[in-house]
Amino acid sequence: MAYMNFLRESAAPIAALMRRLHGALPLDPAALAPGHCDLCQCASRASRLCPYCRGLVLASMANGGARCAVCRLRLDGRKRCPDCPPGGYAFDRIIAAFDYAAPGDLLIHQLKSRGKFISAATLAGLLADAVQDAGPPLSKATILVSVPAGRAAVLRRGFNPAAEIARSLSRRLRLAHRPELLVRARDGASQTRLNRHERGLHARALFRCAGDVSGRDIAVVDDVLTTGSTLHSIALALKEAGAASVCGLVVARTPY
Repeated sequence: MAYMNFLRESAAPIAALMRRLHGALPLDPAALAPGHCDLCQCASRASRLCPYCRGLVLASMANGGARCAVCRLRLDGRKRCPDCPPGGYAFDRIIAAFDYAAPGDLLIHQLKSRGKFISAATLAGLLADAVQDAGPPLSKATILVSVPAGRAAVLRRGFNPAAEIARSLSRRLRLAHRPELLVRARDGASQTRLNRHERGLHARALFRCAGDVSGRDIAVVDDVLTTGSTLHSIALALKEAGAASVCGLVVARTPY
């Protein structure tokens, strides 16, 4: 038992070290630890989540309630989406795995705040299923990019959560992951405590395309979608560079 616990605790730090040394990890981090549910810790050989916890996490998206066709916000009886701006977003659609609420938010917290790299594979698995269930399907030539993290966030965490999720997602969907195509044009403060209007102002001209995306379908991977301002800014930059379409792939959508 002590040996199993040692393996479990050692997997994420070892994966992080290998990434820093080599720039990429050839194996999925989920393969480095014995099978157990990331939420309840029960034995779960077939998946990183047991069937019960998986059902709880995905229940928010499976409840059948009406959602905005573009940003996936839960409408809760409203006829018009309060998030979508009058002129529309620059991205074409959003695919989300679940609402940002308990218990799924704990998986994101484990990755972002506790550095539990195995959670990136778990979240990527949930997002991959959502992508495969959504229509129309992504083209085989779709390129995955991840939302670049600010320098302060990378220094604090030692990694970019969105990039970790995108790396695992690319293996599952067999799509190219090209993080170098999207960079920050400037570093801004954290958006965590900004309101909706402030987030929109903050995200303008924050990103730029750093490669040739002419005529390509691009899917932008992020952990949480709140107002859509970040993905809107990224989609503007990508389409100005010639991208044919921009889809947002987010693990969680805030339900408010």
